[in-house]
Amino acid sequence: MGAMRNPLVALVLAGGRGSRLTPLTDHQPKPAVAFAGSYRLIDITLSNLTHSGIKSVWIAEQYRPNFLNRYLAGGRPWDLDGTLAGLRVLPPGEGDTEDGFSEGNGHALYRHLDEVEAVGAETLVVMSADHLCQLDLRAVVSQHERLGSDVTVVTTEIAEDPSRYGVIQRDGDRVTEYAYKPGSPKSQVIATEVFVFRVPALRAACDALVGDDSDGAELGDYGETILPYMVENATVHAYRSGGYWRDVGTVDAYFQAHMELIDGTGFNLYDPDWPILSNLSTSTPARIRPEAKVHNSLICPGADVAGEVTHSLIGPGVRVERGATVNRCVLTADVVVPSGAHLESVIADTGAQVGAGRTGATKPGPGNITVLTAEL
Repeated sequence: MGAMRNPLVALVLAGGRGSRLTPLTDHQPKPAVAFAGSYRLIDITLSNLTHSGIKSVWIAEQYRPNFLNRYLAGGRPWDLDGTLAGLRVLPPGEGDTEDGFSEGNGHALYRHLDEVEAVGAETLVVMSADHLCQLDLRAVVSQHERLGSDVTVVTTEIAEDPSRYGVIQRDGDRVTEYAYKPGSPKSQVIATEVFVFRVPALRAACDALVGDDSDGAELGDYGETILPYMVENATVHAYRSGGYWRDVGTVDAYFQAHMELIDGTGFNLYDPDWPILSNLSTSTPARIRPEAKVHNSLICPGADVAGEVTHSLIGPGVRVERGATVNRCVLTADVVVPSGAHLESVIADTGAQVGAGRTGATKPGPGNITVLTAEL
């Protein structure tokens, strides 16, 4: 009996080192970084795929894969543990070191293209694991098929500087230019790092770009090679996504995403029709002590607050002692804020040590968020 054919496969690129998010990524891969206390970043991507009815989901790993594998638990928390289709982990070439790692996401995509073709996939959805959005991929795939696209690029329009993204030029729905991290962006419309490829067209592009006897390392990041080539030589359309979207690949963006979440202007965790699924264990109810003062904050189950908390996220297992103050902070999990401590604009990762006294800047500018991590 031959292998089951999967006409549509989703490939989640989850192997990046995440150097822009250091020190949060010094001991864990970027997709496993906590979000809103009760989740990890990869939960957002996997929940989008599950709610979109996509069951063949492949996770391409590299950096610290064992950590991520334990969390993924074979796909069970996202209903991706099917017998014939479900979660499939694509491990790195060699262990936890960087030997054998891909030279970029384009190289990683090329490395797995043979396997995509082997299962008979006609359509390949490619996603990253460090973006916050709620996206029904059924609508994206439907447009992709209706327009006969070789590539569909999910786009959004941003107000911030677009120069660190892939910037899109369009004529109607047709993409006419893809400029990767341009010095002088021509528009505010960017690629959200969600793409739908027609597999034969992707193969043709890769074959044209990869030299004989090469492993595809020259493809680097697909924004520099594959996508510009396909814009010039294939049929590429944009799918215009509305709603909230944020790349949380930097410390500043990660912090800002949490501040927006607290304000109610950010990612929507409360949509009953689109719940975020997670493999984190449940906790006891949060305890707010009589002496506590809590203002405009999110308090996760398992937290214990006796001090003063303002405009902050308090994760599971976090204890804020009486006489401690926390303002504009993200405390992900299992952090003790002792009496006499004053935290201001701090990210404290799981198990981080907090000392008495002041930590953090009162009015931090970009690049000036204080990050505390556990001592390993």
